[in-house]
This record gives sequence, structure tokens and C-alpha cells, in this order.
Amino acid sequence: MMGCSPGDAECYDIERPAHEVTITKGFWLGQTPVTQQAYSRVTGHNPSYFRKDAGLPVEQVKWDDARAYCVAIGGRLPTEAEWEYAARAGSTGARYGNLDDIAWYSGNSGNTTHGVGQKLANAFGLYDMLGNVWQWVADWYGSYSPSAQSDPSGAESGQDRALRGGSWVYPARLVRVSYRNLLAPALPVSFFGFRCVGE
Repeated sequence: MMGCSPGDAECYDIERPAHEVTITKGFWLGQTPVTQQAYSRVTGHNPSYFRKDAGLPVEQVKWDDARAYCVAIGGRLPTEAEWEYAARAGSTGARYGNLDDIAWYSGNSGNTTHGVGQKLANAFGLYDMLGNVWQWVADWYGSYSPSAQSDPSGAESGQDRALRGGSWVYPARLVRVSYRNLLAPALPVSFFGFRCVGE
């Protein structure tokens, strides 16, 4: 089920309705958000605001640049459905663990990003699926349909791309597996990063 988790009283309308999604093909998702070290090695530059450590997640990356990086390493950005499936890792709650144990958010981040992989992983072995930096996904942002879907890829067009996961500057309510953010793809922000999918 994609969207508002059962029993989650903090959901917004953009997370509803919850709906059944079938993902028909296996995929590999990056174990962490892309780091500044990895991004610099491929692109030759580092757009990040926070630069005290090469193991920090890269941020201030526009959607087109995130997509181009993933293509350059033989991958792509995940769909929103793939991202949520991977974040949930078989769980059905609003989060895959205690928030302070799994995520950097406004309550514990000290107003900065942190090196990837410092918090607990989810059941799929993925780190920082919540918190640290928002993650661009492939989809144009669009409202959910209540019907069951297979391999959904979001709206056909739009002005904003979807982001998932929350970040170091956002409060706990917005750091949940079903919460969705959206932004114009050309805007770089110091709490937006990404990770890539391989097939």
C-alpha cells in the first residue's frame, strides 16, 4: 500500500488516498544518498552548501543534474512508488523505526547535514531513507488515484517534481515514509539530494 500509513493521524491530503501498487520488476537502490565524494568524482564539481566532509550527502543539486548523474553511472532516479516501497522495507507504519535512531531531522541535526550511514538502516539495509536530505524522484508531482496500479510513474507532465524522505531542517511530522514534497526541478536547495536506481 502506497500513501498514508494505517493509523497515521499526521497525514496530509497529498498523501491520500492510500492505494495498492504492484511493482513488477526488481531493482537495486543506492544504499545511501549520493555523497559529495561520489558526485564530484563523476561530475568534476561539488554544488553543496555544507562541505566539511566528502562523506556528506551532496545537496543543492537540481533535478536535471541528479538525473544526469544517475544516467552517467548506468542508472536512473527511482519512481516515487519504488522509493516508498524501498523506504518501507516491509513495514506498514509511518516510519521504519524510532525517528531519532533512523533519521537526521530538525530535532537532532544541529542545523546541518551529516555523513551518510550514521543512523540505523531499514530492513532492506538502506540508510537515510528518512531525514538528512530530501531525495528527488523521477516523477512529476501529481495527486494520487484510489485505483490499484502497476509500476506507476507519476503524472504525465507538470511544473514540479516529487521529493521524498524529509531532511535535516524539517520537523518530525514531515519525516515519514508517506510524506511528499514537491518543487520546481530547476531549483537547487541545501536540503535536497538524491539516490539512484539500478536494474
